[in-house]
Amino acid sequence: MPVESGSGAAARQAKQKRKSHSLSIRRTNSTEQDRAGLQRDMLESQDSKLPLSLRTNLLDLFGQIEREFENLYIENIELRREIDTLNERLAGEGQAIDGGDLTKGALKAKASHSTSQLSQKLKTTYKASTSKIVSSFKATTSRAVCQLVKEYAGHRDGIWDLSIARVQPVILGTASADHTAMLWSIETGKCLLKYVGHAGSVNSIKFHPTEQMVLTASGDQMAHIWRYMVQLPAPQPVTDINAPCDEDVDFSDKDEGEGEGEGSSECPTLRVACTTLKSHQGVVIAADWLVGGKQVVTASWDRAANLYDVETSELVHTLTGHDQELTHCCTHPTQRLVVTSSRDTTFRLWDFRDPSIHSVNVFQGHTDTVTSAVFTVGDNVVSGSDDRTVKVWDLKNMRSPIATIRTDSAINRVSVSVSHRIIALPHDNRQVRLFDMSGVRLARLPRSNRQGHRRMVCCTAWSEDNPTCNLFSCGFDRQAIGWNINIPALLQEK
Repeated sequence: MPVESGSGAAARQAKQKRKSHSLSIRRTNSTEQDRAGLQRDMLESQDSKLPLSLRTNLLDLFGQIEREFENLYIENIELRREIDTLNERLAGEGQAIDGGDLTKGALKAKASHSTSQLSQKLKTTYKASTSKIVSSFKATTSRAVCQLVKEYAGHRDGIWDLSIARVQPVILGTASADHTAMLWSIETGKCLLKYVGHAGSVNSIKFHPTEQMVLTASGDQMAHIWRYMVQLPAPQPVTDINAPCDEDVDFSDKDEGEGEGEGSSECPTLRVACTTLKSHQGVVIAADWLVGGKQVVTASWDRAANLYDVETSELVHTLTGHDQELTHCCTHPTQRLVVTSSRDTTFRLWDFRDPSIHSVNVFQGHTDTVTSAVFTVGDNVVSGSDDRTVKVWDLKNMRSPIATIRTDSAINRVSVSVSHRIIALPHDNRQVRLFDMSGVRLARLPRSNRQGHRRMVCCTAWSEDNPTCNLFSCGFDRQAIGWNINIPALLQEK
């Protein structure tokens, strides 16, 4: 009887091992129970410092995740098959989808009624299938109701900035590229006063914390402080339009009429400032009051920020260090802190709490122009940038943000609601989106043929004490808009 060689026996054993291994794999794929048994055997045969019970729990959790993704994958395949079927029906009816690619969400216009319904079903089906995995891992909030309350029209050019008075009467202020600043009645939308003392674009407007005074910054390289006295007109009934957020209908790009609008008719005019601050060598892009209102800070395109004494108009400090033009400045509501943002992709925190030491901290986290940085409740700062991100920072930890919000458009001057802790983001693409401090999206303000901004939204501002109109926005469509934001989940928490 022939004797089998050692190499042949080894090859036969290896073949039998591969065969038995493949059979074991087929058996483990047959039922979940066999799979769990194999996993336990694998755990017992592997060396690990973790307890067996903990390893078993981890394996069970990973198994659940795998099964969930398998189910979603199978469901997406079925949906894809259904989309292909509907696509064929569209092609048979003479209506094709551009490139067959639904990721760009494009269906050709001018379809018949039945084809339009089918197209809408396609978009809805695909949207639901692709967002299922993402939405399953995100915290959900109640749908916000965004109500357009009043429009403030009267400027002859785009509006850069707006602000809400901190003392009675509570009014709205706007700063425009038409070289004027206007004060408005929030309830009626009527212009109460027009300031025409600047020789350049008015880039910023801020109300004094305790007096009827306004601080404006301009492209004429100066900042003005002027007093106002206004009388509110009797409120008129308005027709409010309730609309849920995230409306998908787009605006047309038609220009507005050349008229000034109803808000500017018979508006009193103020021409002379009580204080003029002029030490900059470039456009003054923003200005704000320090706590107490005895000093102001200005930010300029000459790469410096200046601190002035209001009573004497004297320059107290020049804050240098930015490598490029400044874009914004903001002061802390209760402490002597200033934050300045710049085109050099950074923003800086200036500390004036100690008269003998004026420290500065640099925040580096954006990759493009930082358009604004504002203080929030506590020790947080929110910064927005042309890199399409918004970051929430802790002043005690400058190395990395505690939250990052990524968007699809550049962000302009952001604002934060103190009472609700909501961040309002004005975008270049005419949108205004709302997020909470942890970066969860809450809402998008309506933008349709009937309401919303037609051009770039430049700024937002919150009014904490006005229940009717608690958010304001302005843009380059020459108008400011007052909104009522109602988010049930946040109101219940309060």
